[in-house]
Amino acid sequence: MTLLYQHDARGIAHVTLDRPDVHNAFDEVLIEELTDAFRDAGSHAHVRAVVLQGNGPSLCAGADVAWMKRAADWSEAHNRSDALLLSTLFATIDACPKPVIAVAHGNVFGGGVGLVACADMAVAVGTAKFALSEVRLGLTPATISPFVLRAIGPRAARRWFLTGERFGAADALAMGLVNAVAEGDGEARATIEGWIATLLQCAPGAVADAKALIRDFAHQPITDELRADSAARIAARRVSAEGREGLSAFLHKRKPDWAR
Repeated sequence: MTLLYQHDARGIAHVTLDRPDVHNAFDEVLIEELTDAFRDAGSHAHVRAVVLQGNGPSLCAGADVAWMKRAADWSEAHNRSDALLLSTLFATIDACPKPVIAVAHGNVFGGGVGLVACADMAVAVGTAKFALSEVRLGLTPATISPFVLRAIGPRAARRWFLTGERFGAADALAMGLVNAVAEGDGEARATIEGWIATLLQCAPGAVADAKALIRDFAHQPITDELRADSAARIAARRVSAEGREGLSAFLHKRKPDWAR
């Protein structure tokens, strides 16, 4: 096993990369196990959020050297198939119906930046170092680029994609890659717990639908069709079991049944 995966009593799934000797670098096995873990977490009604983190000195330092050596000897077709598996991992995290919280510490390079970009919320330890250094190896951050571009925007990408420079937690915060910077592991954990406490007050189905709104409506022109779609979605929410429970709880000044 290259990762640890467990659910706690609150319904929080913990996905922990566990290759500390190589800074949790990606290889075929880790990619498959991460994809399976997020598919599983997304399928369970009792899971309310997913925390993505790494054991050891780093969250994820990108691609494993041994994996890259093997890939250099593969055909272009084999490399395309392999890259699609990595792309599927990021798409699976991105589309997970549960809120995903990432903890960035140590080296967060290449695909590690992709993991952070796919999360809904991310906190960086102040000493974390980030890099999109693929161009320094004659490569490009192609597989992660849709997710990273959405997170940081094309202007920031023009610098970091093209130079491969390392940048710190403050820069990651300024460009929107992370939502908070913590002084150390303890403060990072407190930040995560605060987010979890807030999420546990929210209706899980509504949270999943809110994620879908962002995915489906962001950067779309406001057409009559889009407005009709948005109206249909709120109408469905109003008559849903969660919608009715939320209104009843509000009117009777009690907590809704999903609040913890």
